[in-house]
Amino acid sequence: MLINFYKYQGAGNDFILVDNRDDAVNHQNPGLIARLCDRRFGIGGDGMMFLQNLEGYDFEMVYYNADGQPSSMCGNGGRCIVAFAKHLGIIDTETNFLAVDGPHYAKISASGDWVSLQMIDVDTIKRDNGAYVLNTGSPHYITLADNLKDKNVFQEGRAIRNNDTYRKEGININFVEPSGEGYFVRTYERGVEDETFACGTGVTAVALAMAKHNNKTGHINTPIKALGGDLNIHFDYDGKKFESIFLEGPAVKVFEGEVEIG
Repeated sequence: MLINFYKYQGAGNDFILVDNRDDAVNHQNPGLIARLCDRRFGIGGDGMMFLQNLEGYDFEMVYYNADGQPSSMCGNGGRCIVAFAKHLGIIDTETNFLAVDGPHYAKISASGDWVSLQMIDVDTIKRDNGAYVLNTGSPHYITLADNLKDKNVFQEGRAIRNNDTYRKEGININFVEPSGEGYFVRTYERGVEDETFACGTGVTAVALAMAKHNNKTGHINTPIKALGGDLNIHFDYDGKKFESIFLEGPAVKVFEGEVEIG
């Protein structure tokens, strides 16, 4: 079976997208997903998404990690699928869609390459020694680091992700260093099992954790620099709950093509 696919990237976080509104593709196939996401033997991507029809929403986002397994929420993936929906003519400048962690609202620029995605509210941040642990649609571990550009994120991130506390469920590991008015962030992602160029739920978690770390409240804007580019997070925090959380950044179509999945 030959299917059309589209490749999108958001700050270097890259994804394979398929318009599956006709339900032609049975995507509950981890081996197929992993093969297509392979960077040597497939198309290559940090994950794969299927855009599907769902009553009451503009569309449904179904997301798989690069290992072929169903995933928790992907923030940059969410922004990319919004850009994809605009490309398909499903939406114009605003949308409401459903992802694995619930409904999401998003706005997209007229040019279609800048997306502001509302994330779920957060009211719980835990501590693990000096690190912060929270869920922004996916679970994240946040730790401050010095000389981050030279850190072995693969080695150190993998060790934390696979320690006794997190091995079973997995967690994404974010290393953070202050940079200008915001932060420089590098992330080791579960499911990809490697460092990625950016992680949307990760940088969102960083922004919230750093607000708590620095005892900031009110409306907070936090610019983040990832390996793949610049992102921005803004939200409201009253000292107990984070609300109106938006992840903003680029979402760009790289190329499209056909692939045999039989």
